[in-house]
Amino acid sequence: MRLSDGLYDILKDTLRWNKPRLQCFISLLGALLQVQQMDLSRLVQAMNDNAQLQSRYRRLQRFFQTTRFDYDAIAHLIMGMFAFDQGHFYLTLDRTNWKWGRKNINLLVIAVAYKGIAIPIYWLVLNKQGNSNQRERIALLHRFIAQFGSTPIQAILGDREFIGQQWWAAMSLHSIPFLMRMRENQHYKDKQDIGRPMSQLFRDLMPGESRILRKPRHISGQPIYLSAMRLPSGELLILAANQRIAKPFDVYARRWEIETLFQALKGRGFNMEATRITHYFRIKKVVALLAIAFCWAHKTGEWRHDHVKALKLKNHGRLEKSQFRYGLDYLADKLFTPVISPQEVMRLLVLFLCPPHWIQSGQSDFPIKVCGHNLTGAI
Repeated sequence: MRLSDGLYDILKDTLRWNKPRLQCFISLLGALLQVQQMDLSRLVQAMNDNAQLQSRYRRLQRFFQTTRFDYDAIAHLIMGMFAFDQGHFYLTLDRTNWKWGRKNINLLVIAVAYKGIAIPIYWLVLNKQGNSNQRERIALLHRFIAQFGSTPIQAILGDREFIGQQWWAAMSLHSIPFLMRMRENQHYKDKQDIGRPMSQLFRDLMPGESRILRKPRHISGQPIYLSAMRLPSGELLILAANQRIAKPFDVYARRWEIETLFQALKGRGFNMEATRITHYFRIKKVVALLAIAFCWAHKTGEWRHDHVKALKLKNHGRLEKSQFRYGLDYLADKLFTPVISPQEVMRLLVLFLCPPHWIQSGQSDFPIKVCGHNLTGAI
């Protein structure tokens, strides 16, 4: 059994494309993992196709121009790859942007915080420069809730961009906790209903000191619980929540995981800024391809770190490389191999499809089949 055949059987019911389009996507996925650069002119060279180079290039162009993507189905695929749909999780929200020529490419991403990195679920291409607006954030949140509900969300984490009365009200309406960083000059209403900068509440904090206020303050039309920490630089880290959160600074630290995701999609992984695709709808499709490749690579690296050969811990306290990079290097090596053994093919398919805790549990039996083959003993 070839790896491409196994991926075809896994993805055909999710993506629901005809055979040529699905085979093109799978070939693209393999090429991306090998080339590690989202540049069509580079990808066509790695695609397993007997057609002429120019014909392959036109085929990729047509794929991104004409293929309809079901982003809800892709979101369910990714949630299932990690079994997020069976538990509770933190969501983190942020933007990443870059420029190609005169074109600004601006992505708003909602992702699940996961073991030091974030897993992308939905994304919106903003057809503009600068910050997202409240309507765009609410639309992205509603799309997530429509598919997965609000109950599993432990909190939504965001930086200083993600404030606003309507946005906060939308989360509170669905009883979703949020924890957002605030600007120091943001105002709250005191007992006399006078607006005062929040920095006054924490002006006596020394570097390294923190404070959690017991009583809420009135901000953007609702009671907000505030906490703050004075950073070594002297800057105040002020956090706002619509519910009491026991350890707000520890929880908010997980917001950084989406920055690690962006690093993986960009210079430390797939170099998505190298793409010359700039059209709004086509960029959204490109991100879907990147997201699936990223998830496969990260799960593979996580498995190898836990069960094959653990990454070394460097003197600065971090691993010698990320688990994503570890898995990406492994997948690239296997895909460059002319012939992959049936056992190795099955292992890679398990790593693509199965939630990590299934693989890490040491079970020898998996209650699923891939391509009609029992996965027992595949790992």
